[in-house]
Amino acid sequence: MAASRHGLSDSRYMNRARHTQYGGMSSSRKPADGFALATMLLLCSIWGMQQVAVKLAAPHVPPLMQMTLRSGISALLVGLLCWVRGERLSFRDGTLRPGLLAGAFFAAEFLFVGEGLRHTHASHMAVFLYTSPVFAALGLHWLVPSERLRPAQWAGMGVAFAGILLAFGGGFLQGGVSLEMIGGDALGLLAGLAWGATTVVVRVSALSDARPTQTLLYQLLGGFVFLLPVALLTGQAGPVSLTGVAWASLLFQGIVVCFASYLVWFWLLRRYLASTLSVFSFMTPLFGVSAGVLVLHERADASFAVGAVLVLAGILVVSAPGLLRPRPPPPEVPQSSHA
Repeated sequence: MAASRHGLSDSRYMNRARHTQYGGMSSSRKPADGFALATMLLLCSIWGMQQVAVKLAAPHVPPLMQMTLRSGISALLVGLLCWVRGERLSFRDGTLRPGLLAGAFFAAEFLFVGEGLRHTHASHMAVFLYTSPVFAALGLHWLVPSERLRPAQWAGMGVAFAGILLAFGGGFLQGGVSLEMIGGDALGLLAGLAWGATTVVVRVSALSDARPTQTLLYQLLGGFVFLLPVALLTGQAGPVSLTGVAWASLLFQGIVVCFASYLVWFWLLRRYLASTLSVFSFMTPLFGVSAGVLVLHERADASFAVGAVLVLAGILVVSAPGLLRPRPPPPEVPQSSHA
C-alpha cells in the first residue's frame, strides 16, 4: 500500500520490476532480508509517529496548518531533488489531470486527518487512516480486471469492516467514548477513503508509469495549494507559536517523514520485491497506536483494541499479494548484487 501512495500500486510495481530496468539498475529484485526488515521497522516507526507529532505540536501550530506547511516543505525538497537529478517534469505526458485529481484527494486526506486529530486520539487516527487498502481494493475491483478480489480477500474485507464497527461503536456503547471522539474517528475513516481514492487514481491513469518523484510531487503540491486557503478561510492558519516543539514537529514531518523516508522507501523498492515489503508496512498502525499510548498517554479501551486487530488482520488478507496470489516466475536476468 505504501508503494501506492508514492507512485505505484504493488502489483504494477512488481510487474515493472520483472520487465523493465529502473534507474540503470538490474530489474531483478529479491525477497526482503534482515537488512530490509530492519529498515522497514525504522520506516514504519517513523510513519507511525506522524499523528503523534501533530498532536504534540497542536497547542503551538493548528493541525491543519501543520498539514499545509509539511506539504510545502516536502514539495520544495522533492522539487530540488528533481532539479539536482536533472529530471524534467512534463505536463504533456498525460499526467496533469490525474495528477491534479490525486493532489486533490491527497489534500482531502490530510484535511480529514488534521480535523480528526482535533477530536480523537492519535492512536485511533493511525488505525482508521490505514483502512485505505480496503477502499482502494474495492475501487480497483470494479475498474481494473486484473485486480478482481478473490474469495479470501472478500472474507478479509468482511473482517476489516467488522473491526471498524467494533472500534467505532464498542467504546461508545460502553460509555467510554464521546460523540466528539466518534466524529474524529469518522474523519479518520474518511481520510482512509481519500487515500484509497488516491491509490485508484494512480493505478488507473498515466501516473502509474510516471516517476515516483513526479507522482509524489503532484500530491505534495496539491496538499499545499488546496489546504492553505482552507486553513486561512477556517481561521486555522494561526495562531502559530514557533516553539522548539513546533519546529521539531514540522521538520520531522516535512523532512524526515515526507521526504527522507520516502527516498529510502524508493531505494528499497528498487532492490526488494514489493510484495514482501508491503507486508512489513502493516506494522505502521501498530507503531502509531503504541506511540499514542506511550507518548501521549492515550487510553485504548478493549473494544477499540480488538477492533483494531480485526481491521489490521482484514487489511493484511486483502492487501498481501504474496499470501493470496501464485508466486510469479523468477526473472530471466541474473540476480543483481545488493548495493
